[in-house]
Amino acid sequence: MKTTPLEYGHFYHIYNRGINGCNLFQENENYDYFLYLYDKYISSVAETYAWVLMRNHFHLLVRIKTVREIPFIETPEGLKNTSGLVSNLSVSARPESVYKRYKPVNQFSHLFNAYTKAINKRYNRTGSLFEHPFRRKQVVSNHQLKYLVYYIHHNPIHHGFCEHYLDYPWSSYLTVVSPKETKLSRTEVIRWFDDKSNFEKFHSQQEIRKFDELNIDFSCDG
Repeated sequence: MKTTPLEYGHFYHIYNRGINGCNLFQENENYDYFLYLYDKYISSVAETYAWVLMRNHFHLLVRIKTVREIPFIETPEGLKNTSGLVSNLSVSARPESVYKRYKPVNQFSHLFNAYTKAINKRYNRTGSLFEHPFRRKQVVSNHQLKYLVYYIHHNPIHHGFCEHYLDYPWSSYLTVVSPKETKLSRTEVIRWFDDKSNFEKFHSQQEIRKFDELNIDFSCDG
């Protein structure tokens, strides 16, 4: 199966599930720890617009940052940051290691590897936790963006975990309707729906449908 590359400045639906359908999250602190690692590894390379963590799978809607937005990026002239060529790296932070650290696909791999290591240690298990490679599809239209936000938030209802978006704590829906400070790109999400009222109305009126043009792979859900 051909893997979609993560290109700078583009939107992606990123999703995956536990290997052989196994659970990724067994207790509340697992969800919290995954989100901690997500912030640690992904915030430097991507903006996040929607997310949901389900028992055995997850969905993310992100935009990979542009070259200028990422702290370090490799160019034909060498390793650069937003202020120019890097000249003050410590001995232990060689250019190759710094570049690899901020390469988007590597950052996602770091996230999944770190979480797998922690879960394996806690529950005395071995081997892979996630299916490989992690799945991603580029989002190419505003229609896709809006529907994916809804689709991601609706996942817990679709799978019978709750009856209303407000009743599920492990999705970005609560963050979008909350006034609390967040790293989620909430302002832009609300702008896609014109305002918060329309955001809530859109979520209450839609139905899960298999739209080929939306490029959603429903096989991950389960």
